Amino acid sequence: MTRRERVLAALAHKEPDRMPVDLGAMRSTGITALAYSRLKAHLGMTSGATHVYDVVQQLAQPEPEILEFAGADVVDLGRAFLTDPDDWKPFTLPGYVSVKIPRYVDFTPHEDGWLAKHKDGTVIGAMPKDAFYLSQKYFPLADWDGSDRAVLGRLSELMEKVTWSALPTAPFHKPLTADHLAEVRSRAKTLYETTDYAVMVGFGGNLLEWGEYLCGMDRFLIDLIDQRPKIEALLDRLVEMHIVNLEKILDAVEGYVQVVQMGDDLGTQLSTVISPALYREVFKPRHKLIYERVRRRNGLHLFLHSCGAIADIIPDLIEIGVEILNPVQTSARGMEPERLKREFGKDLVFWGGGCDTRDVLPNGTPGEVRRHVRERIEILGAGGGFVFTQVHNILPNVPPANISAMYEAAKE
Repeated sequence: MTRRERVLAALAHKEPDRMPVDLGAMRSTGITALAYSRLKAHLGMTSGATHVYDVVQQLAQPEPEILEFAGADVVDLGRAFLTDPDDWKPFTLPGYVSVKIPRYVDFTPHEDGWLAKHKDGTVIGAMPKDAFYLSQKYFPLADWDGSDRAVLGRLSELMEKVTWSALPTAPFHKPLTADHLAEVRSRAKTLYETTDYAVMVGFGGNLLEWGEYLCGMDRFLIDLIDQRPKIEALLDRLVEMHIVNLEKILDAVEGYVQVVQMGDDLGTQLSTVISPALYREVFKPRHKLIYERVRRRNGLHLFLHSCGAIADIIPDLIEIGVEILNPVQTSARGMEPERLKREFGKDLVFWGGGCDTRDVLPNGTPGEVRRHVRERIEILGAGGGFVFTQVHNILPNVPPANISAMYEAAKE
């Protein structure tokens, strides 16, 4: 089987010739730059460079040699962009790791680290000198009372001042003009025709998270209860914008991309962020409007990234078209892999859950990691419907020997 055929077999709930593997095609089950640099040193790799394609999470874009080491079968369309050395500039991360970041990212040194500023000077994010992440500092709708609905007409402009949008990853950091969409299609076609990888395009389509990014998490969740009309007006505008952009992207990539990645972190460690009833009332019908646009297309599979304890609403997600669930946070309440496979394995592909990143991967021995990975593969891989990757990003504190053990066990 080719890599692409292997992934498609798993998505069809068939057992392929070997278990398909993902390393970083989905940015929240990737590898942080510090862990990546240490892994390369552990493997004796001295060539190349660490390219940080997601500066908010400090995620490294895996090089071909690392993809080969991991046995990876899928890649992100974004790697087809920023291929020119001039697209990158040097940067030093905490831990004194020399990396390269996209040239369009503008960090300003600060006495306690780094600031990210919008082009109008607004501080939108900050990273203390010893931190590993950029934190959002500006919430455009924090003081919006809902009375001026004209604000929603400028929502796209306001979203540009949110950290996640102002410091995005290729290919969608440019406006979706006809010329740029033609470039997206050309690069997707090239990646499809010149490699045998399955190709994923990250779209997002977030609603709960965008509400939190725009208003602040506390303000948004309070207003969801106390000022429902205001929040529903915001969500309806987000849905409208997402659908317009999604249709443009799908037109551009259809025929060359196999997986369309959506995201909305709906869970905490113990429960859903909001009650299942409130999810069904407010978010489920709006998610459905977005997701059905993917399901109408031939050859495209709908992937949802949602962290946390979301077992109570998994039937709802299946009902609105979700085919693939990631990161499969098995340490969260009710998300035991045996239960997930038993109750939802006929309807969902589990893209993750292959290794616990909270306790086992950072704290276990290589032998413990291997045993743990084998157990997870036996549970989640039975009968297909499983793409191996760890539960979330591989963090800086993970020993490289454990990373190596994880992928060695997966390949075995």
